[in-house]
Amino acid sequence: MRFLLDDEQRAFAHSLDALLTAADTPSVVRSWGAGDHTAGRALWTRIADAGVFALAVPEAYEGVGPLPVELAVAFVELGRHAVPGPLVETVAAAALLTEPGLAKRFLPGLASGETIATVALNGSYALDGDAATLHLTVESGEGGQGGEGSEGGSVGKLRLAQGHGHGPVRTSMDPARRLTRLEEAGGELLATGPQVAAAAAHALTWARLATAAQALGVGLTLLDRTVAYVKQRSQFGVPIGSFQAVKHRLADAKIALEFARPLLFGAALTMDPADVTAAKVTACEAAYRTARTALQLHGAIGYTAEYDLSLWLTRARALRTAWGTPGECRELVLE
Repeated sequence: MRFLLDDEQRAFAHSLDALLTAADTPSVVRSWGAGDHTAGRALWTRIADAGVFALAVPEAYEGVGPLPVELAVAFVELGRHAVPGPLVETVAAAALLTEPGLAKRFLPGLASGETIATVALNGSYALDGDAATLHLTVESGEGGQGGEGSEGGSVGKLRLAQGHGHGPVRTSMDPARRLTRLEEAGGELLATGPQVAAAAAHALTWARLATAAQALGVGLTLLDRTVAYVKQRSQFGVPIGSFQAVKHRLADAKIALEFARPLLFGAALTMDPADVTAAKVTACEAAYRTARTALQLHGAIGYTAEYDLSLWLTRARALRTAWGTPGECRELVLE
């Protein structure tokens, strides 16, 4: 099956690409990783003004969605430009707060970009808790599982803490992904019971879709930058991109990414949890494979943090295990 975006969806992608290109996202990523959120929040506002966060919010709550295909289009562009911040977590929060009473209270702020949210399932680390203003924790009941991205067996309680700076920041392999523990924040009990389990599963599906799209975008940029590099760098008097071995590595990366693309948009059409999980593991593995190829073909320069390529290399590695490890995702798809 072949998926083609319509003119409006392509125009949306082009407008986001132009916005993010003008924003000089590498400098934003570096300042965000250093704990300075000023430029990142300004970019967050522009992304929200473009309507990205409203795509996960129903029209009844000042959104324009839910529109998972358009959300996937947007997150591919966010990944291509390595935009920092709890982007996926804010989408997950919108899905988590689906109960009408909660939706009316929180979703308008999420859609407009006024609220930056992060989510922790069952004691996992939350992304960018020091920057988010809305901290949501899901505590599982008997049978739940811990760890970032894990499935909640029988999730029981949804809690809210507001404000900045819950818990010390722990750096991750991607310096721009700042992790915090939220369980000590406690906070207001928003909901309890079986409906929390259903909402958490719904949020996990949306989070995996956004992560898959983001990973595809990361992989595409890694490939583009590597192709450009091998055309410029010469050895034995010719560009290294002319060597057959280099062409094969890049072709393998290209094929892996292009195989992930229809899975992503097919999953966005069905929003079946198994389809979305398959798209997530395929896109993340393709991005990770491309990252390894990019690192090798850039030689020693690829290892340096000062070189912009590192922003996408570390992001590809981090997304691979976010919201479900490859093993967890494959197990779910095979069930």
